Amino acid sequence: MDLRRRTTRHGGCGSHASRSHRAQRHPGYLLTLLMAATAGAGVAAAASMDLPPLVQPAGTEHHVGKLVWADLVTPDLDAAKRFYGGVFGWTFSDMANAQDNYAVAYVGGRPVAGLLQRATPAREHGHPVWLSFLAVRDVDATSRTALAHGARVVFASRSYPGRGRQAVLRDPAGAVFGILASSSGDPADVLAEPGEWIWSSLQVHDPATDAGFYRAVMGYDIYDVPSDDSRRHSILSSDGFARASINAFPDDTPGRHPHWLGFVRVRDVASVASRAVALGGQVLLEPRPDRHGGQLAIIADPIGAPIGLMEWSDDGPANDSQQEPR
Repeated sequence: MDLRRRTTRHGGCGSHASRSHRAQRHPGYLLTLLMAATAGAGVAAAASMDLPPLVQPAGTEHHVGKLVWADLVTPDLDAAKRFYGGVFGWTFSDMANAQDNYAVAYVGGRPVAGLLQRATPAREHGHPVWLSFLAVRDVDATSRTALAHGARVVFASRSYPGRGRQAVLRDPAGAVFGILASSSGDPADVLAEPGEWIWSSLQVHDPATDAGFYRAVMGYDIYDVPSDDSRRHSILSSDGFARASINAFPDDTPGRHPHWLGFVRVRDVASVASRAVALGGQVLLEPRPDRHGGQLAIIADPIGAPIGLMEWSDDGPANDSQQEPR
């Protein structure tokens, strides 16, 4: 198998991102889990709210295992909109009712993410979190398979007008992720535009075990990739396209909890990271080279939610036989 071809066709490549955000320790991790569940619930209290479809006009493409959506749950929606609008150029459409404040983020007229305002419980510690949603064809069937392989339900399957059906699960290692069966089809497998999601990285302590879970549940093909460290790194692939990576934590960070981290494509990682700091965020992983020749970094918004940045040239690494995916 030619991983370079598959990664290039995907339009993005993975990242070790092994020195990601600071360890989420108890009880902060419990709050992170709670907030992830809240993000999954999203508009549960507003069942009449019509979320925009992922694809307009509706298509017939389905790409199981692809990162197609993400929700942020934050205690300050206005601050989040100012930050992400300034960093990525996202625009927003507010959808509010008496119980929830929810905004949809757009880039180039296409919906890419949801931002949900929920207050932090008193006396709790932790930070807001982005929740990644992976595409599936059948949410209920995928949930049953996940449960049979040791997962737990964080937010049960539910359908939303205009969007499709979704659920939020926690894998056996504790990482929370969403699954979404889009009623309008999935976005095409083309190079992500700047401001769109380009990659997702799962950080774990035991990549082999977690890879087995996601192979069974999502049907991924798993490919180990060479590394310049002693830790294991694997590519998750489906339909001939690299979708995500599984990366091992360093051995000296036993307190970290497994988590998914989404990456947004940007033109210039260093300038975007600087802009994030100017807007009140912070850099958790300084810009560094990735194997495909671009740069990657991890930033946090002013409230603390981590998110990845990744460069990717329009040509990709196809002409460089020495490049290997991450």
